[in-house]
Amino acid sequence: MHGEQAAAPDSTAVRVALWRALHVEVDSPPHVFEDEVGLKLAAPDDGWRSRPDMSPFTRPFRASIVARARFIEDLVGEQAARGVGQYVILGAGLDTFAQRRPAIASGLRVFEIDQPRPQARKRQRLIELGFGIPEWLRLVPVDFEAGPSWWDRLVTAGFDAGQPAVVASTGVAMYLTRDATVATLLQIAALATGSTLAMTFMLPLPLVEPEERPGRQATEKFARAAGGHPSSASSPRRRCWHWPTKPVFERPGTCRQAVLLSATSPAGRMVFGRQAQRSCW
Repeated sequence: MHGEQAAAPDSTAVRVALWRALHVEVDSPPHVFEDEVGLKLAAPDDGWRSRPDMSPFTRPFRASIVARARFIEDLVGEQAARGVGQYVILGAGLDTFAQRRPAIASGLRVFEIDQPRPQARKRQRLIELGFGIPEWLRLVPVDFEAGPSWWDRLVTAGFDAGQPAVVASTGVAMYLTRDATVATLLQIAALATGSTLAMTFMLPLPLVEPEERPGRQATEKFARAAGGHPSSASSPRRRCWHWPTKPVFERPGTCRQAVLLSATSPAGRMVFGRQAQRSCW
């Protein structure tokens, strides 16, 4: 498992790490989220701040990235205080929770699931930077579309299926096929009582609220120009679909409460609204 050949980190993971770092550099304090460790892991060229995807045009996207990161880590902290002892990050990329929040993370068993080769590179960088891989941090290499299931790999890495966990999946579903997404959600729905899932997803454009469509269209145009992976709405094979609440999470005994946050929903404004007065918004 540790013998995977390293590769450069995924371009979307790098972009997220750079946006998080840029938030600290150019947005007015107090910052919503502080992460400069990801920048060290990404190790970009000196001119990274001049990249097109770091331009002022991307401020709203950067805001959404730092907002979701803050929301997830607040959630993990709350659940850890309630006794939940496992945190699973699907598509972890260059996530740095374990390095930035050791006081909380060391009291958990943290599982980072990601593509094998980029994860091997991250492991290498963590060691080079002196962070190392503590016993409570498990890097779990998985291809969601092929090979052994992520669940089997997770259990092999020490996950206790009989105990509750927090599972985070941000910026992942839009890059998976429908079948892979459904299989993943069905497995998560069978987690122990007391578990929590926090997940982002994208609706096909016709299902997006009218006031959100201009930003969504701009995001897709930018992603194509930046050479990223096909988005869920631009690739027929990977087209995202309506949130599968009914077929998955409304089955008896699977989910006690579901909360949907969007940029325009009242609950979403409560989460993201604290950034409204900040320069990054």
